[in-house]
Parts: sequence; structure tokens; C-alpha cells
Amino acid sequence: MNTDTDRDRGILSPADRAYLLGEVEMSHAQSKRNAEARIRRRITDGFLDFNLFTHLLEHKDRDLIFERARDDGEFRRALVAALAFTYIGLKEQGVDFERVLVPAVQSAEEAYAVEQSATNVSVDVTFEVETTVNTTLEALETRLAAGEALTPRELFSLVVEGGRDVAEHDRITLRLADEDDRAHVDRLAAYLEGEVRYTSERLAVISVDEA
Repeated sequence: MNTDTDRDRGILSPADRAYLLGEVEMSHAQSKRNAEARIRRRITDGFLDFNLFTHLLEHKDRDLIFERARDDGEFRRALVAALAFTYIGLKEQGVDFERVLVPAVQSAEEAYAVEQSATNVSVDVTFEVETTVNTTLEALETRLAAGEALTPRELFSLVVEGGRDVAEHDRITLRLADEDDRAHVDRLAAYLEGEVRYTSERLAVISVDEA
């Protein structure tokens, strides 16, 4: 998760990012409601702008945007987050992700075939999700309180998806699956305003100063 509030204006302004990250305190309830309404409008308008991006943005501009996906892990994680945000939003409303995924892939493949080889294609898209419950947020919270190591993803689930205040724990141990997990640990430490120390190739400790 990118916590840099000073990036150029995107869907959100730097002030919007600071609010979502909890770096800005609203003195009045109405100010809080206004900020949240403004963010909702900007996200909605951002989605609507994708019609323009898809149909009117120059091919060279699209290339310059997505060439970053080859070697920019932060950019790829942002793409994953965009799809995850869309998926969970639709799921909460009882709308199958397949209803937007299938026509998106079909139209994109058809346009790509025409553009690249001047051919017409038939596109068959299969999308299937199988979910297995491994552990609950309550179980993760119990493990954290006991000082057990969590994965970066498990800690992220507690902080963002579960809304837990894990900063009350002054020491959080994380178990890394590979070198790429270090980037996730560093972002979590920044979000929690803590310091990270790698005790081995596969273990990291985030120290959180409650002061």
C-alpha cells in the first residue's frame, strides 16, 4: 500500500490521502462527512473516466503508462488493488464480478486482434472462484496478542479489512515468504509509524512507538 500523500493529484488529492491515512483530524462531524462525500464523488467520477481512457486515449499514451508493469512492482500492486477494490465493491452489492470482467476481456481481446493483426476473433472467458476459510480475524488477533508471527497479508487483513488497531502492540513479528515480502513489510511499518528490523531472511519485527 502506497502511503505517500505528496504524489501528484490522481483520483484523490494529497489532502484526501492524508485523511484516509488518518493524518488529518476533523474538528467537526460535518467536515468529516464532507470529506468522505468528496472522496466518494472523486472515486465514482474516476471510474466513469475509464470510458474516456479506453476509447479516446492515444495508444502511445497507454503504452507509456503500462510499460511500468514490466518492472515496477509498486505499479503492479496498484493494479491488483484496483481490481480488488472493484471485486469487493461488487460482491458487497450482490453483483457478480463476472458481469464486468467477461465483457471487459471480450471487448479488449476483440479490439487487440483488430489492432494487431486486422482479424476478428471469438472470445470465451471462464471465471471461477473457490474460497476456503483458513482462519478468522479473531484468530489472527489472538495470535498477534500472543506474540506469534503473522504474514504481511495477515497483518494487512487485520489493519485494513478488519479495522483492528494493531498499533496497541509495541512489537509485531512477521514471517516472510520471500524477498518480495520485504516491500509489504516496509509499507506496513510506514503505515503503523513503526520501525522495522529484519532478524533473519524470513523474519521481521515492527516496533511501534505508542507515544
